[in-house]
Amino acid sequence: MSKELQSNQSLSSLIKPSFYRNSVQRLAILFASSAFLMLALPTINLTGSKLLAQNAVSQDLDAAILYQLGVTRYNRRDLQSAEYAFRQALQRDSNIGLARNYLGNILMEQNRLDLAVQEYGEAIRLIPNFGEFYYNLGLALQKQGQKEAAIAAYRQALAANPKMAAAQYNLGVILYEEERCQEAIAAYQEAINLDRNNANAYFNLAIALQQEGQLEQAIATYRQILKLNPENTVAYNNLGSLMVIQGQPSEAIAIYQKAIGQNPKNALAYYNLGVTLYNQGNLKEANAALKRARQEYGEQGNTERTTTIDDMIQKISEYLTPKKPQHTQTTTPTPNNSDVVLPTPEMQTPQMQTPEQQKPEKSTHVPKTVEQKP
Repeated sequence: MSKELQSNQSLSSLIKPSFYRNSVQRLAILFASSAFLMLALPTINLTGSKLLAQNAVSQDLDAAILYQLGVTRYNRRDLQSAEYAFRQALQRDSNIGLARNYLGNILMEQNRLDLAVQEYGEAIRLIPNFGEFYYNLGLALQKQGQKEAAIAAYRQALAANPKMAAAQYNLGVILYEEERCQEAIAAYQEAINLDRNNANAYFNLAIALQQEGQLEQAIATYRQILKLNPENTVAYNNLGSLMVIQGQPSEAIAIYQKAIGQNPKNALAYYNLGVTLYNQGNLKEANAALKRARQEYGEQGNTERTTTIDDMIQKISEYLTPKKPQHTQTTTPTPNNSDVVLPTPEMQTPQMQTPEQQKPEKSTHVPKTVEQKP
């Protein structure tokens, strides 16, 4: 038996029926709150076939015409008519691997995942060395929650096409979910090597590095994110919080202020700025920042956070309210550890975003999708 056939059989053995399971991985990140992996899995955004211009689709002219009709309808987003045309083509010639792949795309877009997996498997059987087919199979398996099978499919895609950045990226996502953090880091780094503009890969890499306690590398990665996207307020907040952990509060304050400059409605940036200023003894500025944070959280309807901030503001106000001292006091006292203790700055908590997998809480940071390969 050939190695290729053994590999395909090994992959097939991992594919099993399953119901999709929501799985949000919480990270312990050295802060009072926790951070989520910002997962940016692919949604469907399909293109024409690379093989179409290179090879005859079928020796049966009618089958080839029906296939071409399916591609045309598919590109027009008439999926029902496209599916019919592809099935008609396959009735005349069942060995058109490209038609099987297109059917898999249509079925996956309709969330008919078991059937999509079957069609991709047939496409691979007919054209076993085409990495994009393995990639699409990985997508369908990933949406099903069959993570080990999806990992195997993505590795097969990369064996056929080592420069497929999207496969490396999605591999990193699953490995991270499986708590194989070092492998995930390696996959994200490879994805970045293949696509230096993949901001999602940088972001997920930063979270994974942070999870592993590699804070200097995480900081450097957040800075790279901000070079790619200066409006990424999530990265600003997380970077600022890491600077606090590293004992650089002044730089953290400057970073929070930049975050606010990018998004004046960023409640968490105001909150973290207020906490950091307070811990530096800048009570008046801390009070002002926390009041603005309270205003923004109030507009969001976040009563839990507004109540917490109200308690903070009240305690700070006790220091700022003039009292009748028993002796002359000319300066505002700086609170010490026995006085008011505010929590440490928090990490931003962008939600895990997957196609039809989860319905996360609303977030202002919406990740871009990865294009599915046909």
